[in-house]
Amino acid sequence: MPNIAREELKPEESEQLLLLPGGHPPLWNHMDSIGPVGLRQREGAPGCSQEGLPCPSDSSELPVSPQVLACLQQFKVTETQLRQIQASLLCSMEHALGGQASPASSVRMLPTYVGSTPHGTEQGDFVVLELGATGASLRVLWVTLVGNEGHRMEPWSQEFVIPPEVMLGPGQQLFDFAAHCLSEFLDAIPMDKKGLQLGFSFSFPCHQTGLDRVRQSGHGDSGWKVCSPMKAIGGLIQVFCPQSTLISWTKGFRCSGVEGHDVVQLLRDAIKRQGAYSIDVVAVVNDTVGTMMGCEPGFGPCEVGLVVDTGTNACYMEEARHVAVLDEDRGRVCVSVEWGSFSDDGVLGPVLTTFDHALDQESLNPGAQRFEKMIGGLYLGELVRLVLAHLAQQGVLFDGCTSSALLTQGSILLEHVAEMEDTLCPSSPLAGAARVHAILQDLGLSVGASDAKLVQYVCAAVLTRAARLCAAALAAVLSRLRHSRELQMLQIAVATGGRVFERHPSFLSILQETVMLLAPECDVSFIPSVDGGGRGVAMVTAVAARLAAHRHLLEETLAPFRLNHEQLAVVQAQMREAMVKGLRGEASSLRMLPTYVRATPDGTERGDFLALDLGGTNFRVLLVRVTEGGVKITSQVYSIPEYVAQGSGQQLFDHIVDCIVDFQQKQGLSGQSLPLGFTFSFPCRQLGLDQGILLNWTKGFNASDCEGQDVVCLLREAIGRRQELAPMPATWRSFRMWQLWLGTQAICASIWSGVPLGMMALWTCLEPALMQMWTRHPSTLASRALRR
Repeated sequence: MPNIAREELKPEESEQLLLLPGGHPPLWNHMDSIGPVGLRQREGAPGCSQEGLPCPSDSSELPVSPQVLACLQQFKVTETQLRQIQASLLCSMEHALGGQASPASSVRMLPTYVGSTPHGTEQGDFVVLELGATGASLRVLWVTLVGNEGHRMEPWSQEFVIPPEVMLGPGQQLFDFAAHCLSEFLDAIPMDKKGLQLGFSFSFPCHQTGLDRVRQSGHGDSGWKVCSPMKAIGGLIQVFCPQSTLISWTKGFRCSGVEGHDVVQLLRDAIKRQGAYSIDVVAVVNDTVGTMMGCEPGFGPCEVGLVVDTGTNACYMEEARHVAVLDEDRGRVCVSVEWGSFSDDGVLGPVLTTFDHALDQESLNPGAQRFEKMIGGLYLGELVRLVLAHLAQQGVLFDGCTSSALLTQGSILLEHVAEMEDTLCPSSPLAGAARVHAILQDLGLSVGASDAKLVQYVCAAVLTRAARLCAAALAAVLSRLRHSRELQMLQIAVATGGRVFERHPSFLSILQETVMLLAPECDVSFIPSVDGGGRGVAMVTAVAARLAAHRHLLEETLAPFRLNHEQLAVVQAQMREAMVKGLRGEASSLRMLPTYVRATPDGTERGDFLALDLGGTNFRVLLVRVTEGGVKITSQVYSIPEYVAQGSGQQLFDHIVDCIVDFQQKQGLSGQSLPLGFTFSFPCRQLGLDQGILLNWTKGFNASDCEGQDVVCLLREAIGRRQELAPMPATWRSFRMWQLWLGTQAICASIWSGVPLGMMALWTCLEPALMQMWTRHPSTLASRALRR
């Protein structure tokens, strides 16, 4: 037992001990106040049905020594302190979401890659393995989802106690134990065990990169979706990478060889070593996510999960655009706050007691998870033990006597605190004060007439502080939700789970009252989780399994299109051979047509030019001005109707000229003679810079009387048919065509010096996207004009 310093209580503080705002002690609402003389009963408080037992509602005064008051006073948390905790946690959350550098003790705000809450349409049979949610135990469940918001689970669930040597031994031993429990559970149930799909609830801080080993977003999925860390949430994206890497052990676990490793792979390896069943670990989630996802429908949007079990944590649905590590710009993603480590950097120093410091020093991880150690069920019993041992050593409890059990770490558990804190005196013979006597006597203690009451008050003080601290943290999460969604009033359901809620009904009452005080602009409904979160884990697993099936189908469909390096090398060699043959004039699938371009620009080109771009369903006319200051381009897109593309050649080229005339008029160029370049992105045999014989149409064009003709002549003839253009046919005599595979060269040498009239050729053979790239990089093109 550590030496705990005695703290004296100031007289003026004694009347304020453990009072909620308004002066009402939530757990002991039958008392008006606590004074230096004793605990006084409020008028009209109920009496105890068990005569002779010192119940908290007994009308007699209970003398309380200064030592007792000093101990209880340490657990008082004021409204000001609660608001400071709320604001500090909110600030830490926002820093972590923004990816800002922060101490290792800050809240982590880990994305879980669950993109929305369930719709209730999920179906299938799933095995759920829960590790870490309930401390030194492991739970296996069989969950059948039947759709329409229904599920079946009982009686197929089993809990296994994890031996201490397994919790503290090698990591492989722990996962082998989990695999053994899985096999034992499956051996005992009469179900079809072929093709088993497992959801892994792993309730420790982890860096997660997806629900399973392959990140994938649900393209076209009609249900709720799984977020991908890639930019496009709706696309099918696969990235093979580690799945869920353990950051640090908590809750009494300290297995070697696990931190920094993928826990999904460790479990898969253990199942393979077990060899009894073929089990596919489909998804991994945190227990808070399972709690939120398992919230019964009908209570409105349930977008927060709150767990107070062995430890404590919360998750909530954050706007994905606010999570810096995701680089998403739409949708939402469930974020695990990991607030258990919130107080590690000293933020909560003012509310830490001497007993908290003693507990921390005796723990497996001194200095870590300080906030969790004030709230989690693993620690509440130990805090009560430390207080009782201290009071006994001070001579104010148990006649100043202790016992070896009382001085032994872990001798008082959450279950003991739950029973001893019961101040309602139910009719059960072993309830209330009588149960306190029984528990303390089991610890080898001699219990006096007043000892039972004082022990109950100690339990209530520890639990009240835990509930109020948890409420401050939850208020920070709710405030974050309200502000991020820009709401004046937030209406939301919070799914609650964990043994502290189940065994201490007063915990939720205090939590609710304090949340109302700290976040009055949030209308919160608290919904108990179904099946301890097992249903929610099965929901997530169902969606992950559906995505895995989609992924498998996609892989099978795309398999013929995947080329390895050897296949690409064969294509490369065949392409090179065809090019050589084409250059030699031999029969070849590649024509290797000469373009009659003999030089690249030298940067001295200047002038105004018109450019035409024909090669798709749209036709573009551009005005290009090349000056010393750069290149300025003005353009307009004109559609090519299908009946024109499939009609006569004369109709097509007349339409082209109509577009040119329209563009000139809109740009105030009517009557001006400008050199023209023509991008004609179809296979041609060029006889010169301004001569090109169309070999055949492609890209949906089939205009008659064009193939085998010089397209430059066809354009000149169309110009001649327009009277207003007839006097200047020479203006349009420059022609240039590039094959698609020469598009890069076209970008590098897109403006050339002129023929006698300063003709220009502009080539954009990679369709409009390439032209846009050309316009985005004028610095490399500003000095290029037509060269002879």
